[in-house]
Amino acid sequence: TMRTVLNSNSKVTVLRSDLHAVIDQGFLDAPGNLFQKKFRNREELQNDIELKCSLNDLMSLLAPSTDIRVLLNCVSSNLQAFVIQPSRSKEEFRKLASDFQLRWNFLLSAVSKAMTLNYADSFG
Repeated sequence: TMRTVLNSNSKVTVLRSDLHAVIDQGFLDAPGNLFQKKFRNREELQNDIELKCSLNDLMSLLAPSTDIRVLLNCVSSNLQAFVIQPSRSKEEFRKLASDFQLRWNFLLSAVSKAMTLNYADSFG
């Protein structure tokens, strides 16, 4: 079978570094800081734990030789654990799926921003 890998030590190093920066600095675009230490309610705490687990899972797999399908399976497993399994109704599934998607959108935006800032010189 054909494998698709990142195949670049420098890109993986930058990506890992940017993910760490996002965790350390928090999400600037999010309403509040998703990695804040004080939480208004149990749901915020649960969201924070889920996202940190997802990120740690991904970062532990991130290597130049890692098959992209392994990374996608990691996201799929987190989706299963945090959205599909806990859902007891169609409404709850929609809410959990929406929350999961929103957190991943914030994550991707933050990583894109970190990468853009790191490479601002190359944009002129």
